[in-house]
Amino acid sequence: MTEAVGKESGMSWRATIWSARHDPAARILNVDLVAALIAFLLPWTTTGVSIAVVLWMVAFGFTCETRALLRSLKRPASALPIAFFALVLLGMLWSHAPSYERLHQLSQASKLLMLPLLIYHFERSPRGMWVFVAFLISCALLAIVSCVVALDPILSAKLYLSRGPFLPTSGIFVKNYIDQGQEFSLCAVALAYPVVMALKEGRTKTALWLAALAVALVVNMMFVVTSRTALVTMPVMLVVFLLLHLRWRVAIAAIATGVLLVVATWYASPHLRTTVEKTFIDYRETMIQNNESGMGSRLIYWGKSLKFFTEAPLIGHGTGSTRGQFEKAAMGEIGAKALVVSDPHNQTLNVAVQWGAVGVILLYAMWLVHLALFRGEGLVNWIGLLVVIQNMLTSLLNSHLFDFNEGWIYVLGVGIAGGMRLAQRANSPAPALAGSASASRSQP
Repeated sequence: MTEAVGKESGMSWRATIWSARHDPAARILNVDLVAALIAFLLPWTTTGVSIAVVLWMVAFGFTCETRALLRSLKRPASALPIAFFALVLLGMLWSHAPSYERLHQLSQASKLLMLPLLIYHFERSPRGMWVFVAFLISCALLAIVSCVVALDPILSAKLYLSRGPFLPTSGIFVKNYIDQGQEFSLCAVALAYPVVMALKEGRTKTALWLAALAVALVVNMMFVVTSRTALVTMPVMLVVFLLLHLRWRVAIAAIATGVLLVVATWYASPHLRTTVEKTFIDYRETMIQNNESGMGSRLIYWGKSLKFFTEAPLIGHGTGSTRGQFEKAAMGEIGAKALVVSDPHNQTLNVAVQWGAVGVILLYAMWLVHLALFRGEGLVNWIGLLVVIQNMLTSLLNSHLFDFNEGWIYVLGVGIAGGMRLAQRANSPAPALAGSASASRSQP
Protein backbone atom coordinates (compact mmCIF):
# COMPACT_ATOMS: atom_id res chain seq x y z
CA MET A 1 0.00 0.00 0.00
CA THR A 2 2.86 2.38 0.86
CA GLU A 3 4.45 1.68 -2.51
CA ALA A 4 1.18 2.44 -4.24
CA VAL A 5 0.87 5.77 -2.43
CA GLY A 6 4.49 6.64 -3.29
CA LYS A 7 3.95 5.78 -6.95
CA GLU A 8 0.75 7.81 -7.03
CA SER A 9 2.50 10.80 -5.42
CA GLY A 10 5.39 10.62 -7.89
CA MET A 11 2.98 10.30 -10.77
CA SER A 12 1.03 13.37 -9.56
CA TRP A 13 4.20 15.51 -9.40
CA ARG A 14 5.25 14.44 -12.88
CA ALA A 15 1.73 14.99 -14.15
CA THR A 16 1.66 18.49 -12.67
CA ILE A 17 4.95 19.45 -14.30
CA TRP A 18 4.00 17.81 -17.60
CA SER A 19 0.62 19.57 -17.62
CA ALA A 20 2.45 22.90 -17.77
CA ARG A 21 2.71 22.41 -21.53
CA HIS A 22 -0.94 23.35 -21.86
CA ASP A 23 -1.69 25.27 -18.64
CA PRO A 24 -0.27 28.85 -18.32
CA ALA A 25 -0.87 28.86 -14.55
CA ALA A 26 1.12 25.62 -14.17
CA ARG A 27 3.98 27.08 -16.20
CA ILE A 28 4.16 30.10 -13.89
CA LEU A 29 4.07 27.76 -10.88
CA ASN A 30 7.08 25.91 -12.28
CA VAL A 31 8.98 29.21 -12.58
CA ASP A 32 8.13 29.99 -8.95
CA LEU A 33 9.30 26.57 -7.77
CA VAL A 34 12.64 26.88 -9.52
CA ALA A 35 13.10 30.38 -8.04
CA ALA A 36 12.51 28.90 -4.59
CA LEU A 37 15.04 26.17 -5.41
CA ILE A 38 17.65 28.82 -6.30
CA ALA A 39 17.08 30.57 -2.97
CA PHE A 40 17.30 27.30 -1.04
CA LEU A 41 20.55 26.26 -2.75
CA LEU A 42 22.25 29.66 -2.46
CA PRO A 43 23.71 29.21 1.06
CA TRP A 44 25.09 25.77 0.12
CA THR A 45 26.39 25.56 -3.45
CA THR A 46 27.47 27.78 -6.33
CA THR A 47 27.27 25.03 -8.95
CA GLY A 48 23.75 24.08 -7.92
CA VAL A 49 22.62 27.70 -8.09
CA SER A 50 24.15 28.12 -11.57
CA ILE A 51 22.30 25.04 -12.85
CA ALA A 52 19.04 26.16 -11.24
CA VAL A 53 19.38 29.64 -12.80
CA VAL A 54 19.63 28.06 -16.25
CA LEU A 55 16.54 25.96 -15.50
CA TRP A 56 14.73 29.11 -14.33
CA MET A 57 15.57 30.94 -17.55
CA VAL A 58 14.23 28.03 -19.63
CA ALA A 59 11.03 27.81 -17.57
CA PHE A 60 10.62 31.59 -17.70
CA GLY A 61 10.97 31.60 -21.48
CA PHE A 62 7.80 29.52 -21.81
CA THR A 63 5.79 32.06 -19.78
CA CYS A 64 7.15 35.33 -21.15
CA GLU A 65 4.85 37.77 -22.96
CA THR A 66 7.12 39.94 -25.08
CA ARG A 67 5.12 43.17 -25.07
CA ALA A 68 4.48 43.09 -21.33
CA LEU A 69 8.15 42.33 -20.67
CA LEU A 70 9.31 45.24 -22.84
CA ARG A 71 6.97 47.60 -20.98
CA SER A 72 8.36 46.35 -17.68
CA LEU A 73 11.96 46.87 -18.82
CA LYS A 74 11.32 50.60 -19.35
CA ARG A 75 10.97 51.19 -15.62
CA PRO A 76 14.09 52.67 -13.98
CA ALA A 77 14.32 49.78 -11.49
CA SER A 78 14.72 47.40 -14.43
CA ALA A 79 16.42 49.67 -16.96
CA LEU A 80 19.35 50.70 -14.73
CA PRO A 81 20.71 47.15 -14.13
CA ILE A 82 20.56 46.61 -17.90
CA ALA A 83 22.33 49.93 -18.51
CA PHE A 84 25.04 48.99 -16.00
CA PHE A 85 25.62 45.65 -17.74
CA ALA A 86 25.71 47.44 -21.10
CA LEU A 87 28.48 49.69 -19.75
CA VAL A 88 30.43 46.61 -18.61
CA LEU A 89 30.02 45.17 -22.12
CA LEU A 90 31.09 48.41 -23.82
CA GLY A 91 34.03 48.70 -21.45
CA MET A 92 35.61 45.71 -23.15
CA LEU A 93 36.26 47.95 -26.17
CA TRP A 94 38.77 50.27 -24.46
CA SER A 95 40.21 47.73 -22.02
CA HIS A 96 43.74 46.42 -22.49
CA ALA A 97 43.18 43.54 -20.08
CA PRO A 98 43.54 39.92 -21.28
CA SER A 99 40.38 38.46 -22.73
CA TYR A 100 39.89 36.06 -19.81
CA GLU A 101 39.94 38.98 -17.33
CA ARG A 102 37.36 40.88 -19.39
CA LEU A 103 35.12 37.84 -19.76
CA HIS A 104 35.39 37.06 -16.05
CA GLN A 105 34.26 40.56 -15.13
CA LEU A 106 31.45 40.37 -17.69
CA SER A 107 30.23 37.11 -16.15
CA GLN A 108 30.25 38.69 -12.67
CA ALA A 109 27.99 41.51 -13.87
CA SER A 110 25.74 39.29 -16.01
CA LYS A 111 23.59 38.28 -13.01
CA LEU A 112 22.14 41.81 -13.06
CA LEU A 113 20.29 40.90 -16.27
CA MET A 114 18.10 38.49 -14.30
CA LEU A 115 16.91 41.20 -11.93
CA PRO A 116 14.51 42.85 -14.45
CA LEU A 117 13.13 39.41 -15.37
CA LEU A 118 12.41 38.66 -11.72
CA ILE A 119 10.64 42.01 -11.32
CA TYR A 120 8.49 41.24 -14.36
CA HIS A 121 7.70 37.69 -13.26
CA PHE A 122 6.86 38.36 -9.62
CA GLU A 123 4.67 41.28 -10.53
CA ARG A 124 2.31 38.68 -12.00
CA SER A 125 2.98 35.80 -9.57
CA PRO A 126 1.59 35.74 -6.00
CA ARG A 127 4.26 33.34 -4.70
CA GLY A 128 7.25 35.61 -4.13
CA MET A 129 7.13 34.95 -0.40
CA TRP A 130 7.78 31.26 -1.12
CA VAL A 131 11.26 32.19 -2.29
CA PHE A 132 12.05 34.21 0.84
CA VAL A 133 10.78 31.42 3.09
CA ALA A 134 12.92 28.89 1.20
CA PHE A 135 16.00 31.05 1.80
CA LEU A 136 15.16 31.42 5.50
CA ILE A 137 14.69 27.67 5.97
CA SER A 138 17.95 26.98 4.17
CA CYS A 139 19.86 29.43 6.39
CA ALA A 140 18.29 27.90 9.52
CA LEU A 141 19.46 24.44 8.43
CA LEU A 142 22.94 25.79 7.67
CA ALA A 143 23.11 27.34 11.16
CA ILE A 144 22.42 23.92 12.69
CA VAL A 145 25.08 22.27 10.52
CA SER A 146 27.49 25.11 11.37
CA CYS A 147 27.13 24.35 15.09
CA VAL A 148 27.87 20.66 14.43
CA VAL A 149 31.00 21.59 12.43
CA ALA A 150 32.06 23.90 15.27
CA LEU A 151 32.14 20.85 17.54
CA ASP A 152 34.11 18.81 14.98
CA PRO A 153 35.68 20.82 12.10
CA ILE A 154 36.65 17.61 10.32
CA LEU A 155 32.97 17.33 9.29
CA SER A 156 33.29 20.39 7.04
CA ALA A 157 32.34 19.60 3.44
CA LYS A 158 35.06 21.99 2.26
CA LEU A 159 37.66 19.45 3.38
CA TYR A 160 36.41 17.11 0.66
CA LEU A 161 35.20 19.56 -1.99
CA SER A 162 38.10 22.04 -2.10
CA ARG A 163 40.33 21.78 -5.15
CA GLY A 164 43.52 22.31 -3.17
CA PRO A 165 44.73 21.75 0.39
CA PHE A 166 42.23 22.99 2.95
CA LEU A 167 42.49 23.49 6.69
CA PRO A 168 39.07 22.82 8.30
CA THR A 169 37.57 25.95 9.86
CA SER A 170 35.37 25.74 12.93
CA GLY A 171 31.72 26.40 12.08
CA ILE A 172 32.15 26.58 8.28
CA PHE A 173 30.52 23.67 6.44
CA VAL A 174 30.52 25.22 2.96
CA LYS A 175 31.69 28.50 1.40
CA ASN A 176 33.18 31.03 3.87
CA TYR A 177 32.50 33.11 6.96
CA ILE A 178 31.69 36.30 4.99
CA ASP A 179 28.94 34.62 2.95
CA GLN A 180 27.55 32.89 6.03
CA GLY A 181 27.55 36.13 8.01
CA GLN A 182 25.74 37.96 5.22
CA GLU A 183 23.02 35.32 5.02
CA PHE A 184 22.46 34.96 8.76
CA SER A 185 22.47 38.70 9.49
CA LEU A 186 20.02 39.39 6.64
CA CYS A 187 17.58 36.75 7.88
CA ALA A 188 17.90 37.77 11.54
CA VAL A 189 17.16 41.45 10.87
CA ALA A 190 14.44 40.66 8.32
CA LEU A 191 12.61 38.62 10.98
CA ALA A 192 12.29 41.72 13.18
CA TYR A 193 9.32 42.97 11.15
CA PRO A 194 7.12 39.83 11.29
CA VAL A 195 7.96 39.46 15.01
CA VAL A 196 6.74 42.98 15.79
CA MET A 197 3.66 42.58 13.59
CA ALA A 198 2.77 39.24 15.18
CA LEU A 199 3.01 40.78 18.65
CA LYS A 200 0.77 43.68 17.63
CA GLU A 201 -1.80 41.24 16.24
CA GLY A 202 -1.76 39.10 19.38
CA ARG A 203 -0.08 36.09 17.73
CA THR A 204 2.37 35.63 20.59
CA LYS A 205 3.32 32.03 19.81
CA THR A 206 4.27 32.91 16.21
CA ALA A 207 6.27 35.91 17.40
CA LEU A 208 8.20 33.78 19.89
CA TRP A 209 9.07 31.13 17.30
CA LEU A 210 10.31 33.72 14.81
CA ALA A 211 12.23 35.60 17.51
CA ALA A 212 13.86 32.35 18.64
CA LEU A 213 15.01 31.68 15.08
CA ALA A 214 16.45 35.20 14.77
CA VAL A 215 18.25 34.86 18.11
CA ALA A 216 19.68 31.47 17.06
CA LEU A 217 21.16 33.02 13.92
CA VAL A 218 22.66 35.90 15.90
CA VAL A 219 24.09 33.51 18.51
CA ASN A 220 25.78 31.57 15.72
CA MET A 221 27.37 34.80 14.42
CA MET A 222 28.55 35.86 17.87
CA PHE A 223 29.82 32.55 19.28
CA VAL A 224 30.47 30.20 16.33
CA VAL A 225 31.50 32.12 13.19
CA THR A 226 31.95 35.88 13.35
CA SER A 227 32.16 38.08 10.26
CA ARG A 228 33.53 41.59 10.73
CA THR A 229 31.49 42.80 7.76
CA ALA A 230 28.29 41.53 9.40
CA LEU A 231 29.31 43.07 12.73
CA VAL A 232 29.61 46.49 11.08
CA THR A 233 26.42 46.37 9.03
CA MET A 234 23.95 44.50 11.22
CA PRO A 235 23.64 47.22 13.91
CA VAL A 236 22.97 49.82 11.22
CA MET A 237 20.20 47.69 9.71
CA LEU A 238 18.64 47.17 13.13
CA VAL A 239 18.66 50.91 13.84
CA VAL A 240 16.97 51.54 10.47
CA PHE A 241 14.24 49.07 11.43
CA LEU A 242 13.73 50.63 14.86
CA LEU A 243 13.46 54.14 13.46
CA LEU A 244 11.13 53.14 10.63
CA HIS A 245 8.74 50.81 12.41
CA LEU A 246 8.65 51.74 16.12
CA ARG A 247 7.66 54.88 18.03
CA TRP A 248 10.69 57.00 18.85
CA ARG A 249 10.55 56.32 22.59
CA VAL A 250 10.34 52.57 22.01
CA ALA A 251 13.12 52.83 19.42
CA ILE A 252 15.44 54.64 21.85
CA ALA A 253 14.71 52.10 24.58
CA ALA A 254 15.37 49.25 22.15
CA ILE A 255 18.66 50.82 21.00
CA ALA A 256 19.76 51.23 24.64
CA THR A 257 18.85 47.60 25.35
CA GLY A 258 20.75 46.54 22.25
CA VAL A 259 23.86 48.38 23.43
CA LEU A 260 23.69 46.57 26.78
CA LEU A 261 23.32 43.22 24.99
CA VAL A 262 26.34 44.01 22.81
CA VAL A 263 28.42 44.80 25.89
CA ALA A 264 27.29 41.59 27.57
CA THR A 265 28.03 39.57 24.43
CA TRP A 266 31.46 41.18 24.16
CA TYR A 267 32.44 39.85 27.58
CA ALA A 268 30.72 36.49 27.05
CA SER A 269 32.22 35.69 23.62
CA PRO A 270 36.00 35.34 23.31
CA HIS A 271 35.47 34.57 19.61
CA LEU A 272 33.82 37.97 19.09
CA ARG A 273 36.61 39.83 20.90
CA THR A 274 39.28 38.02 18.88
CA THR A 275 37.56 38.90 15.60
CA VAL A 276 37.27 42.60 16.44
CA GLU A 277 40.78 42.86 17.84
CA LYS A 278 42.13 41.29 14.65
CA THR A 279 41.16 44.48 12.78
CA PHE A 280 43.67 46.54 14.78
CA ILE A 281 46.31 43.83 14.55
CA ASP A 282 45.82 43.75 10.76
CA TYR A 283 46.29 47.50 10.55
CA ARG A 284 49.56 47.44 12.51
CA GLU A 285 50.94 44.48 10.58
CA THR A 286 50.37 46.15 7.22
CA MET A 287 51.03 49.80 7.94
CA ILE A 288 54.11 49.23 10.13
CA GLN A 289 55.52 45.85 9.11
CA ASN A 290 54.27 45.84 5.47
CA ASN A 291 52.81 42.34 5.92
CA GLU A 292 49.67 41.12 4.18
CA SER A 293 46.52 41.24 6.33
CA GLY A 294 42.76 41.59 5.97
CA MET A 295 41.95 45.18 6.84
CA GLY A 296 45.44 46.59 6.43
CA SER A 297 45.77 45.32 2.85
CA ARG A 298 42.39 46.86 2.02
CA LEU A 299 43.73 50.31 2.89
CA ILE A 300 46.56 49.80 0.40
CA TYR A 301 44.11 48.60 -2.27
CA TRP A 302 41.90 51.65 -1.74
CA GLY A 303 44.76 54.11 -1.95
CA LYS A 304 46.06 52.60 -5.19
CA SER A 305 42.55 52.41 -6.68
CA LEU A 306 41.99 56.12 -6.09
CA LYS A 307 45.20 56.78 -8.02
CA PHE A 308 44.05 54.53 -10.89
CA PHE A 309 40.74 56.40 -10.98
CA THR A 310 42.43 59.81 -11.28
CA GLU A 311 44.35 58.52 -14.30
CA ALA A 312 41.10 57.79 -16.22
CA PRO A 313 38.32 59.59 -14.35
CA LEU A 314 35.57 59.64 -16.98
CA ILE A 315 35.25 56.11 -18.40
CA GLY A 316 37.98 54.28 -16.48
CA HIS A 317 40.51 51.77 -17.76
CA GLY A 318 37.95 49.35 -19.15
CA THR A 319 36.35 46.05 -18.18
CA GLY A 320 38.68 43.64 -16.37
CA SER A 321 41.51 46.18 -16.09
CA THR A 322 41.87 46.19 -12.30
CA ARG A 323 44.44 43.41 -12.05
CA GLY A 324 46.61 44.95 -14.76
CA GLN A 325 46.66 48.29 -12.93
CA PHE A 326 47.75 46.59 -9.70
CA GLU A 327 50.46 44.67 -11.57
CA LYS A 328 51.96 47.91 -12.87
CA ALA A 329 51.74 49.55 -9.43
CA ALA A 330 53.46 46.55 -7.79
CA MET A 331 56.68 46.92 -9.81
CA GLY A 332 59.59 47.63 -7.48
CA GLU A 333 57.49 47.11 -4.33
CA ILE A 334 57.78 44.41 -1.66
CA GLY A 335 55.51 42.96 1.00
CA ALA A 336 51.87 44.02 1.17
CA LYS A 337 52.53 46.92 -1.22
CA ALA A 338 53.45 44.42 -3.93
CA LEU A 339 50.15 42.51 -3.72
CA VAL A 340 48.29 42.10 -7.02
CA VAL A 341 44.50 41.70 -6.89
CA SER A 342 41.58 41.80 -9.29
CA ASP A 343 39.26 43.35 -6.69
CA PRO A 344 40.09 46.36 -4.45
CA HIS A 345 37.46 45.16 -1.93
CA ASN A 346 35.25 48.22 -2.35
CA GLN A 347 32.38 48.25 -4.83
CA THR A 348 32.62 51.95 -5.67
CA LEU A 349 36.38 51.84 -6.30
CA ASN A 350 36.05 48.61 -8.26
CA VAL A 351 33.58 50.32 -10.58
CA ALA A 352 35.54 53.60 -10.68
CA VAL A 353 38.77 51.94 -11.81
CA GLN A 354 37.09 50.09 -14.67
CA TRP A 355 34.36 52.48 -15.85
CA GLY A 356 35.16 55.81 -14.21
CA ALA A 357 32.62 58.38 -13.10
CA VAL A 358 30.07 57.08 -15.61
CA GLY A 359 30.07 53.69 -13.90
CA VAL A 360 29.87 55.17 -10.40
CA ILE A 361 26.90 57.34 -11.39
CA LEU A 362 25.08 54.32 -12.83
CA LEU A 363 25.86 52.23 -9.75
CA TYR A 364 24.51 54.78 -7.29
CA ALA A 365 21.53 55.61 -9.50
CA MET A 366 20.58 51.92 -9.45
CA TRP A 367 20.98 51.67 -5.67
CA LEU A 368 18.94 54.84 -5.05
CA VAL A 369 16.14 53.85 -7.43
CA HIS A 370 15.88 50.46 -5.75
CA LEU A 371 15.81 52.12 -2.33
CA ALA A 372 12.99 54.42 -3.46
CA LEU A 373 11.04 51.42 -4.77
CA PHE A 374 10.58 50.09 -1.24
CA ARG A 375 9.21 53.14 0.53
CA GLY A 376 6.25 52.42 2.77
CA GLU A 377 5.01 49.81 5.22
CA GLY A 378 4.78 46.06 4.80
CA LEU A 379 7.01 43.00 4.95
CA VAL A 380 7.78 43.11 1.22
CA ASN A 381 9.01 46.70 1.47
CA TRP A 382 11.10 45.84 4.53
CA ILE A 383 12.79 42.86 2.83
CA GLY A 384 13.56 44.83 -0.34
CA LEU A 385 14.84 47.84 1.60
CA LEU A 386 16.98 45.64 3.82
CA VAL A 387 18.59 43.84 0.87
CA VAL A 388 19.57 47.15 -0.76
CA ILE A 389 20.86 48.68 2.47
CA GLN A 390 22.91 45.59 3.30
CA ASN A 391 24.46 45.54 -0.17
CA MET A 392 25.34 49.23 -0.04
CA LEU A 393 26.88 48.96 3.43
CA THR A 394 28.87 45.77 2.86
CA SER A 395 30.09 47.11 -0.47
CA LEU A 396 32.19 49.57 1.52
CA LEU A 397 34.43 46.63 2.49
CA ASN A 398 33.89 44.27 -0.46
CA SER A 399 32.68 44.28 -4.07
CA HIS A 400 29.50 42.48 -3.07
CA LEU A 401 27.47 43.31 -6.16
CA PHE A 402 29.96 41.29 -8.21
CA ASP A 403 30.56 38.49 -5.69
CA PHE A 404 28.55 35.33 -6.33
CA ASN A 405 26.65 34.86 -3.08
CA GLU A 406 26.05 38.50 -2.16
CA GLY A 407 25.33 39.47 -5.77
CA TRP A 408 22.64 36.81 -6.09
CA ILE A 409 21.14 37.81 -2.75
CA TYR A 410 20.77 41.32 -4.17
CA VAL A 411 19.35 40.14 -7.50
CA LEU A 412 16.85 37.74 -5.92
CA GLY A 413 15.87 40.07 -3.07
CA VAL A 414 15.38 43.22 -5.13
CA GLY A 415 13.94 41.41 -8.13
CA ILE A 416 11.32 39.42 -6.24
CA ALA A 417 10.41 42.09 -3.67
CA GLY A 418 10.38 44.71 -6.44
CA GLY A 419 7.91 42.70 -8.52
CA MET A 420 5.69 42.10 -5.48
CA ARG A 421 5.83 45.81 -4.60
CA LEU A 422 4.82 46.87 -8.11
CA ALA A 423 1.95 44.37 -8.02
CA GLN A 424 0.75 45.90 -4.74
CA ARG A 425 0.82 49.37 -6.27
CA ALA A 426 -1.12 48.21 -9.32
CA ASN A 427 -3.78 46.53 -7.17
CA SER A 428 -4.20 49.39 -4.70
CA PRO A 429 -6.80 52.07 -5.56
CA ALA A 430 -5.58 55.46 -6.69
CA PRO A 431 -5.65 58.11 -3.92
CA ALA A 432 -8.20 60.24 -5.72
CA LEU A 433 -10.53 57.31 -6.34
CA ALA A 434 -10.15 56.09 -2.76
CA GLY A 435 -10.93 59.57 -1.45
CA SER A 436 -14.04 59.97 -3.59
CA ALA A 437 -15.22 56.49 -2.59
CA SER A 438 -14.89 57.23 1.11
CA ALA A 439 -16.66 60.57 0.63
CA SER A 440 -19.57 58.92 -1.13
CA ARG A 441 -19.88 56.35 1.68
CA SER A 442 -20.05 59.15 4.27
CA GLN A 443 -23.00 60.81 2.52
CA PRO A 444 -26.50 59.88 3.81
